[in-house]
Amino acid sequence: MAGISTHVLDAALGRPAAGIAVLLTDPDGETFTGVTDADGRVGDLYTGALRPGTYTLVFAVAGEFYPEITVAFTADPERGHYHVPLLLSPYGYTTYRGS
Repeated sequence: MAGISTHVLDAALGRPAAGIAVLLTDPDGETFTGVTDADGRVGDLYTGALRPGTYTLVFAVAGEFYPEITVAFTADPERGHYHVPLLLSPYGYTTYRGS
């Protein structure tokens, strides 16, 4: 399965972060949007054929310290689907390549 998905978890509350707006920009500058569901997921943010290059995710977390979080990553179509989770806490965040 090709494409890009994400999952946002609120580590401070120990639950998914629903209602977070997510903006994805592909290497050509085309944008795609989604909002995390009740499980904190946007499963179909990008379902097209991946192109090599840098993709950028912007999470509108509206936090007191971080109003938004930007995560840029380089995709290789040969490596398949990219799942990019975000773990939130009041004064920090973590991201990684999920499965």
